Amino acid sequence: MAHLKIEYSAGVEGDIAGVCRAGHRAMLEAGIFPVAGIRVRAYRADHAIVADGLPENGFVAMTVSVGAGRSTEALRQAGDAIFAAVQAALSGPLATEHFALSLEIRVIDPDLSWKDTPIHRRLSAKT
Repeated sequence: MAHLKIEYSAGVEGDIAGVCRAGHRAMLEAGIFPVAGIRVRAYRADHAIVADGLPENGFVAMTVSVGAGRSTEALRQAGDAIFAAVQAALSGPLATEHFALSLEIRVIDPDLSWKDTPIHRRLSAKT
């Protein structure tokens, strides 16, 4: 399991499809997440005040939720790769003084996580 959730401010919409593709590609290339467990989704924050409240301020805040069992170093390397890929996809907004990009990885306690995902069976049958 590895779910990349992207929250973004209005004005960043034109870059979000590329951000999703870049994040997905980096997650695949990390090699530590099962393909069937990867999810990437993005949500626009219709109402947001960023930093000093200037209307040109924007953000992309990413959270990767992962199942337990990977080392901190493996997760750090994957996080570095995801962050770098998204930085490249957002080079335009990041070149301004009005943008913020963040990434956090959260490890989910398996005793507190429920799933029913037939997609895993379908993809496992292909290997």
